[in-house]
Amino acid sequence: MGELVVVRHGQTEWSRSGQHTGLTDLPLLPGGEDDARRLKPVLAERQITHAFVSPLVRARRTAELAGLFDDGVEAVLEPDLVEVDYGRWEGRTTPEIRAELGSSWSLWADGTEPGDTPGESLAQVAERVDRVLERVRPLLADGDVAVVAHGHLLRILTARWLGFGPERGALFPLATGRYGVLGFEHDWPALTGWNTGCP
Repeated sequence: MGELVVVRHGQTEWSRSGQHTGLTDLPLLPGGEDDARRLKPVLAERQITHAFVSPLVRARRTAELAGLFDDGVEAVLEPDLVEVDYGRWEGRTTPEIRAELGSSWSLWADGTEPGDTPGESLAQVAERVDRVLERVRPLLADGDVAVVAHGHLLRILTARWLGFGPERGALFPLATGRYGVLGFEHDWPALTGWNTGCP
């Protein structure tokens, strides 16, 4: 049985500054491209047969530089893997949001609010990642599957893999250019590696 390798895209201007980056389509910084290149030899050691990639440019470019669009991997762009729609909080940092609200705001407890876009609840994101996981599970019989996407989305996907509600994604921080591995222990979904950087 294969494992699911979840890869967060390399660094962008907003991920460096801590700004919530949902549907804003930012490119990788040069260092973010380096992050992606460092992933390539590590991922090449695995038996990755399929890759599902967010269509946003920061994820697509990461997947490309990491070798996931090369021959031997069946890679597809998957709209369900775009980042959380932050609505009113797009482009804002957590300290800025907390200062405006006068509260200890957290995406995991308080969610989003409508702004230039409608915003999205954790439950709505969970529905999206559940659809992806339904497609992934049968493919694991033939080898590993990679998913290249975004920080909050991948944390929710991880929570759902483990059978938790989406709010438990709070427990799984994942830095840019790093990856985690979701597998099994005695046929039970398990976290087998997390937030791993590449040399």
